[in-house]
Amino acid sequence: MTRLRLVGFSANIQRPSKTRTLVEAIAAEAAVRVPVDVRIFDLVDAGPGLGGAFSRDQLSLPARRIVEAVEEADALVVGTPVYKGAYTGLFKHLFDLVPPEALAGKPVALAATGGGPRHALVVEHSLRPLFGFFTALTVPTAVYASDPDFRDGGLDSLVIRQRVAEAGGQLAALVGARAAEAAPLARVAGGAR
Repeated sequence: MTRLRLVGFSANIQRPSKTRTLVEAIAAEAAVRVPVDVRIFDLVDAGPGLGGAFSRDQLSLPARRIVEAVEEADALVVGTPVYKGAYTGLFKHLFDLVPPEALAGKPVALAATGGGPRHALVVEHSLRPLFGFFTALTVPTAVYASDPDFRDGGLDSLVIRQRVAEAGGQLAALVGARAAEAAPLARVAGGAR
């Protein structure tokens, strides 16, 4: 039986990245609870080919692979650094190239990072509506972390680690429920040969 695919996408433009650390932490929490194959992509993995593409057919191969991984995933963890009070432009551009039906009903955990607490509502005011448009199943707990929540490249805040555990657990529950629903259908399809 094929393992489910959990794809993390972090809109960071440099490495190391606090946003990537947060996305990895949520994905790891989900993976502890439900068997999934986890792949994490950064915006920098897309290279300059993403920003120069006005349509899917203009995407460079690295950028196309990320878009396809997002579309083919069984669940997503998405995170973005906050710039000027919103998600990054290239984060939005990547999702502009994803057809709405590709994310319909897909479980998604939302995360963002910023310099301080004043950007915390970006997750609710920007990310949640974006994935609502796609009719994705966003988990109730979103995670926002700011600079003081990190130390030496890792999450230092107990409160943020608890939110990461909640979000990862909620994502795992949705993924597990979808897998349970699909299992009888897979057995029927396998027996119909």
